[in-house]
Order: sequence, then C-alpha cells, then structure tokens
Amino acid sequence: MKVRSVKLREAHKAPTNGRPSFCSVVWDQQAHHLVTASSSDPTISIHDPLLPSAPPKLLRHHRDGVTALALSPNSTCLASGSIDHSVKLYKFPSGEFETNITRFTLPIRVLAFNKSGTLLAAAGDDEGIKLINTVDGSIARVLKGHKGPITGLGFDPNSEYLASIDSNGTLMYWELQSGSTLHTLKGIGPDLGLDLSVMNVLSWSPDGETLAVPGLRNDVVMYDRDTAEKLFSLRGDHTQPICFLAWSPNGKYMATAGLDKQVLIWDVDKKQDIDRQKFDERICCLAWKPTGNALAVIDVMGKYGVWESVVPSSMKSPTEDIPNLHTKNSNGLLFFEEEDQEPSVSGSLSDLGEDSLGESEPPSRKRLRKQSAYENDFEEDGFEELSLPLKVESRKKPHHMHKASKEDANEVQRSKGTSSRLKMQEAFQPGATPMQLGKRRFLCYNMLGSITTMEHDGYSHIEIDFHDTSRGPRVPSMNDHFGFTMASLNEKGSVFANPCKGEKNMSTLMYRPFSSWANNSEWSMRFEGEEVKVVALGTSWVAAVTSLNFLRIFTEGGLQKHVLSLDGPVVTASGFEDELAVVTHAAECLPSNEQMLEFRVFNIYNGTQPLRGRLPLTPGSHLTWFGFSDEGQLSSYDSKGVLRVFTSQFGGSWLPLFSASKEKKSDENYWVVGLNASKLFCILCKNPELFPQVMPKPVLTLLNLSLPLASSDLGADALENEFILNGMHLSQIQKQVEEISGAGLDTTSLDDEAFNVEAAQDKCILRLIASCCNGDKLVRATELVKLLSLEKSVRGAIKLVTVLKLPNLAERFNSILEERLLSESKGTLQTILPSSSRYALTKDVAFTKSSASTERSSDLETNGLLSSPILSAPLFTKKAKPQGAKVEVENQTAKLDDTGKGKKIEEVKNAAKVNNTGELKKVGELNPVQPTRSFNPFSKSLNNQEKKAEVDQVQPNRPSNPFLKSSVK
Repeated sequence: MKVRSVKLREAHKAPTNGRPSFCSVVWDQQAHHLVTASSSDPTISIHDPLLPSAPPKLLRHHRDGVTALALSPNSTCLASGSIDHSVKLYKFPSGEFETNITRFTLPIRVLAFNKSGTLLAAAGDDEGIKLINTVDGSIARVLKGHKGPITGLGFDPNSEYLASIDSNGTLMYWELQSGSTLHTLKGIGPDLGLDLSVMNVLSWSPDGETLAVPGLRNDVVMYDRDTAEKLFSLRGDHTQPICFLAWSPNGKYMATAGLDKQVLIWDVDKKQDIDRQKFDERICCLAWKPTGNALAVIDVMGKYGVWESVVPSSMKSPTEDIPNLHTKNSNGLLFFEEEDQEPSVSGSLSDLGEDSLGESEPPSRKRLRKQSAYENDFEEDGFEELSLPLKVESRKKPHHMHKASKEDANEVQRSKGTSSRLKMQEAFQPGATPMQLGKRRFLCYNMLGSITTMEHDGYSHIEIDFHDTSRGPRVPSMNDHFGFTMASLNEKGSVFANPCKGEKNMSTLMYRPFSSWANNSEWSMRFEGEEVKVVALGTSWVAAVTSLNFLRIFTEGGLQKHVLSLDGPVVTASGFEDELAVVTHAAECLPSNEQMLEFRVFNIYNGTQPLRGRLPLTPGSHLTWFGFSDEGQLSSYDSKGVLRVFTSQFGGSWLPLFSASKEKKSDENYWVVGLNASKLFCILCKNPELFPQVMPKPVLTLLNLSLPLASSDLGADALENEFILNGMHLSQIQKQVEEISGAGLDTTSLDDEAFNVEAAQDKCILRLIASCCNGDKLVRATELVKLLSLEKSVRGAIKLVTVLKLPNLAERFNSILEERLLSESKGTLQTILPSSSRYALTKDVAFTKSSASTERSSDLETNGLLSSPILSAPLFTKKAKPQGAKVEVENQTAKLDDTGKGKKIEEVKNAAKVNNTGELKKVGELNPVQPTRSFNPFSKSLNNQEKKAEVDQVQPNRPSNPFLKSSVK
C-alpha cells in the first residue's frame, strides 16, 4: 500500500462536545471554488483551491448547522439545507443571498439538482421529498413512501428517474413524470439508527445506466437503471460499512469512504481498488475535481483537503472521455410547468423537453440497448424474462411495455438521427480561445502574432501583437463596439467578424489593413439574417463562410468578388497566399460518433479548385486545428493529438506526422499554433486546461515531427522516421521545382535545398544499412542501398559492409553500382549522340554522371565519407543560364536519365562546339576543350584552383552553352 499523506486544514470548528458531525464538500463546475459546510456550524465557507491559506468567503444566513449543499450544474446557484428546517438559495460564486425557497418541519438532510438545474429535490427527517421549482419557488410535487429519515437523493442524468434512500437502508425509484414509485428495494443498505453523522448515500454513474449504493457487506452494490436489478458489487479492503461514495466524472473510477477511516479508489470495470488512503478521522464526504485528477475530502471534525493525483498517471485520467448525454444545457435555473406536456418549438428548458418523460425512450428499450455491456455478467432473455432480486416491489405500469412494443423501431431510428445531428462539430476559428468572463482571450493566435480582446463596460478592447516586431508594424489598439468573436491575421492586415446580434439580427465583417496609400482604407460588410462562422486571409483577398453555407470572397479593398455555395455546414477555414482551405461536414456523424468532414482548397488568384477530398480524423475525435505549414502544406490536428499533413504522394494523401500520445505527459495538453518542415509549434497547457490564457504570455514549445511508426526489430525507429520525413521533403521540393520550372522561373535556390536534403537522406540510409548489417537483415540492407542517390554513397556502403566482413553483401552492392553506372552511361550516349540528324536541344540541360574512375576512389577517401557527416551530390538538375547572344529553343524539356533524376551542371566540359554555320562537330574533334581531369558529378564542387583553371581553359574556345544552336546567321 502506498503511503501518501493528504494534508487537511480546518474549514469548520470541531464540536465542543467532541462528537462527530456530518460535513459536506462540493466543487463548482470549473473547479475554481470549493464549498464546505458542517452540521455543527451554521456558516458556509467558499474556498479558493489555488490559495488554500487565504481566508474563505463566509455565508452566515442559517441559524443552525448546515447539513446539505448542492450546486446547480452551471454553478450559478448554491442551495443549502440546515437543521433550522430551511432551504436557502444563493447566487454563486458571489454568495449573495437570494431566497428561502422552502421550509420543512424537521431538519433537512439532503439536496439535489437535476441535470438542467430545473428542479431541486429536498428531503430530510420529514416524511416526503419535495420537488421544488426554482423559478418561482413553487412545490411541483411531493413524493411520499419512505418510513425513515431520507439521507440520499439523486436525479438520473437523463432526468427520467429520481432515486432515494433512507436511514433504514430502503431504496426507492421514482418516475418523475407521474410521481409514482417504480421499484422499492428494502433493507439493501446499512441500518444507521440515530447516528446523524453517518448517512446512507447513493450516486448515479455519469452515463445514467447504473446506480451505486453502499451494501451490507462493507461493499458497493451496482443496480440497473431501469429494472433495479443487482448487477455487481465492489468489495475490497473496507473493514466497516461504507458511508460515502462518488463516481469520477468519466465513470471509470469510484471513490469510497468507510467507517474504518479509509478512502479507497476503485477501477469500476476491473472491480478492484487501485489506491487507498488512511486518515486520522472518518471521511464523511468526497467530491471529484471536475477538471483534473484530484479528490476533495472532508472529515467529521470539519477538516478538508485535496488529494492530488488520485489515479496513477499510467491510467486514464478521471476527466478523460466524459460521457456526453446530449441533454440541453441551461444558463439559468428554469423549470417546466407541471401541467405542460408538450415540448416547445424553441426547445426551452421551461418546457417538458428534458424533464418530462412523455417523449423519452421507455425503460424496456433502454434495457435492450444495454445488452452488450453486461453480456459477460449475466444472461438476458428479453425484458419480460428478467428476474428481479428478492424484496423488490415493482409497481411499474404495463403501458410502458405496450408503448415499447409498438414504437420501438421508429423511436430508435428517430433517436439515432437526433443524436447524430447533435454530435456534429460546431464551427470554430483556428487559433481562437473560448470566451471567459472578465478575462482577456485570443481571437487569433498564429505563427505571425496574436489578436486579443477583453470586454469592458459594454464594449471590447482589441490589441494586435507580432511575435517578431520586425515582421509587422506596430498596430494601435482599438475599441470594438461590435463584439467580435473571431479574427484572422497576416502581414498585410486583420479581419474580424461577430455573430448575429441586435434587433435586426445582423452579423458584421470588418477588414483592417496595417498600411495603405489611401486614407480610410478599412471596410466592413453587414449580413442580415446570415451569420459569419469563420474568416480567413490571404494575398490580397478576404474570405468569410456563413451560416447559409456561403463562401464569400472579397478583395483587399472590399470588392465583393465571389459568392460560392458549399456542400455542407462549415467547420473551419484557413488561408495561405493564394490558397484558401475550407472544411465542411460531408454527412452526419457515424453511429460511432466519428465526424464526416471534407476539405476543399481554392486558388483564389486562378479561380480554380486544385484539391478536394475527405479529411481523416482519429476515431472518436474532432478537429481542433486546421491550417498551412510555413512551407504551405495543408495540415490538421485532432482532439486525440494526431497531426496530419497533406502530401502529393500516392495521388494526394494525409500523412500522420505527430502523435501526442507518444510525446506528452499525462498532465499536459498541446494547443497547436503552426508547424514547419521539421517542428510542431504549440503551447503546453496543464490538465485540465485545453487552451492557453493571454496572461501570463504563452511560451511556444517546439516538438519534433515524428510518425507513429511500429516498433522496429532493428531498434532504429528514429532513423526510419528521419528516412520517411526526408523522402517527403524531397517529394515536396520536386513538386515545387516542377511548378516553378514550368513557369519559366529560376529554381537555383530549390536545387541547392534539394542537394542538402539528399545528402542528409543518404547519410540516414547508410546508418540504416549499418543497423541492418548488425541485425542480420541483409535483404533490407540491399533494398536500402538501391535508394542511395549518390555514387559516392554507394561506394561508402560497399566499404562499410567490407569492414563488417560481409563479402557476399559487398558483391551485391558492387553489382548494383555497376548496373547503375551502365544505365547512366546509356543515358549519356542518348543525350550527346542522338540518332536523329536534327538534335533535340533544350534550355534546361540534364547532365549525366560520368563513368567510374580511379579518381573517384581518391575523392571518396579525401572527402571522408565514412567519417564525415556531410554527404554532397546533386539530386535535381541545376540549370545552365544562357549568356551572350539570344538563342532559340526547339524543345521545352530534356529527357531524364534512366533513374528519372536530373543532374546539376557544375562545369560544361564534354560538349560539342558550334561553328559559324550552326552545325555541331563530332565529339572527337573537341580535344582542345577537354579538361585536364575527368569530371566527377558526385562531388558537390571543385576546389577554387581547379575551377579557375578549367574556366580559363574552356572560356576562350566556346560560347556559354555549347549545346544550344547559335541564333547568329
């Protein structure tokens, strides 16, 4: 057993008589506050968990000890019950007293809000349970049936049932719509007698399918939601009865406190305890932190504390994969009217939409839906044949069964369709953070800079900052009276938009350039009955996607240039130079809750759509970031932490280049900002935060791109990752060379970049060959040597296997080298001596490698291939620039050699000389022009003296490009 100490500090004075008291502790929704109370203290304390030593805020409105606390689901209302028989409501977190909502004739023991905050259930030593409408304080219904003090209450998360338990151990299920009792289970919990510091409690699982109740054998018993049948129990090292229990937010774990002063943490699926803590006094209340791996505890002496890292870091966090019941959320405390049986068109919570059961699935269907979950625990033969445990008095009305049998198929299909629509991802702006009251937030955060805003006195204050002040001007802040919620930023300007607001339901789009030759160059557009969802910027264009699925393109000056209809609701969009990428929903979600997204790339300048296809996501995830890399590659990042980059390989594919699950710690989240060819730029956020705060200023973290490769039998995962990334980079450069060359532009800088990447790739392949030889993977080594681009590298591989005493492999490598040189020699003859009398001459000449010579061997040793990390030789053709007289080119492209790669032209040596008639002389007549040594195309450059001598020798005897016909007549 781990010995860890949880420090407790006093929240309430211990009773003067030394007798234990029942104390309560609850978290608010965001875990910003911790509320405690004691049955021996009339004061309620609101603590700041970040500043535990700071004095708490005290609420002094009760005249006697506080026995019950409850917070509304949105944490805007606090309810308290007391021995003074009253139930009070407060505004939260201010603590302002609101009202005495009801009174009892005896002390209150327990309070509970329903899922939407529309009902407050209160009970205690009185006979009945009051269901209170918190809007007007009226009593919606009183449920009577218990024979002793009621100590535990719980609304099921679907707001269909209420469960209650009393001090005698009797559990009752109530149907909220009719107020009738569905099941009564007598004597299933401990009989506590008159000890008011111990209470029988109960708790629904977060998915609403299971009810947990303390059992008679120092265990926890799980009951089925609809049939009240016993499913299984958690029994471990508690030596006395359990007095409190609480589910983790995701329902995977449970915390239990016993009379033996122990707190145990359970893995519910495995039915075993995973950790425990022994305390000096009995813990009477527990509360899981809603946003993190922590548990708040309070003992019977009024001391509370927070147990951090409750669940081991190797296991799933208690706040990960929280069940989403897709119920409507309420921003306030609204209630249905008791007699209203029809949901309103608007879906207001003031109607029966959630709390009424008129349109809900009958229990029998829900039972059928759960068969797979419990098929390993017990056998089910249909709802009618389910046997209930002893002491169950079922008074469930038979009309549910008839309704299920008549409407089952249609209802399930309708329910599935509704659920899918609710699960479709909402539109979001890349680089924006959610609104937080009283805090500054990001409207945009990208690789260039950030745009922040904070609401103040009815308007917002917007500031624009650049990470590198030399890349952008100093932009003055501005006052925003439109309430902008999204923005985009580039070097030229910024664009802002807001949702529909005002009497006319108008949405506004505004563009603000950073500099212009004209005054008053900013402009705005208004959309009536149409809401801007996402904005994007590019080179001289502004884009907005609206709620009508319109893609609107504007020029930099505000001209409305294009209006396109998209195929589905927008998810997000991003711009880079002339390209705009838009993500939309392609269809409703799959039953497995997978988003069906589609991406389209528009070239605004050309008016074309070069790319379109499905956007892959990790199963069960949603899109969290979308944009372009610094090099212009389309990229996406999902909620499971997988980064994908679009590449032209295989006709256009998405490559997973990063997986957060292999990088991050359990208490970290990555908020993506951007990426380049080798690094991912992100901001680290500590759990449970998913996005950064503006203050303090976030710090960018650089992470290496790494494919999620399988564990190699060579143990060379890093080298294999480098090999794939280099190949992808070379493919990208090749595509850029083709595009730029096709446009007739110079590609010298790209050629140089390609040479460097190719040299790094050969170095990586040589290391992989060494690993294969050491691991006796000789076939794989042979495959790798065929991928080497440079002759020098192949010879280095031959030396390597010779040193490793692998003669057979060295012989194979020699054969591969000879075949390559022979193939390249044929390519040389076809280029210099074509069969046709009319020569195909081109502007960009692909020069081939010369045959092997003894000089290459000396170069290999001189350059130190095996010892030096720098390998150099060209992959792509370096273009020879024409000089002097203007020449005419008959053909636009030259044929590549057999390997499909062009070769860089360093010096034109073995060439034909052009005479005055424009005819070519034979190669044998060119002896005066031959250099003193054969040219080695595998060497990146000659030394300065050799280069100078060759230039002096060749320059007087030929024009700058002897392969081109002279245009001089």
